[in-house]
Amino acid sequence: MAGRIQYHVRDSNRFRGGGNKMKSSTENEIAGKAHEVKGKIKEKAGELTHDPDLEGEGISERISGIVQKKLGQVQRIVEKP
Repeated sequence: MAGRIQYHVRDSNRFRGGGNKMKSSTENEIAGKAHEVKGKIKEKAGELTHDPDLEGEGISERISGIVQKKLGQVQRIVEKP
């Protein structure tokens, strides 16, 4: 079975093209948006459960997500020729 999996992985690399890596600006925008959403969820959960620590953690994560997303946007502008 291991040989079969190796063959499948090796075969799938042929179709991938080898260099389809996302730009760091796109990665930062996506990760930032994910942190922003996750932070909003934690913040609301903290509000609903009256847990100030969870609410604060959510606010912190949401803000860091916003900053990371903006960083990706700035990188995108700087990368343009």
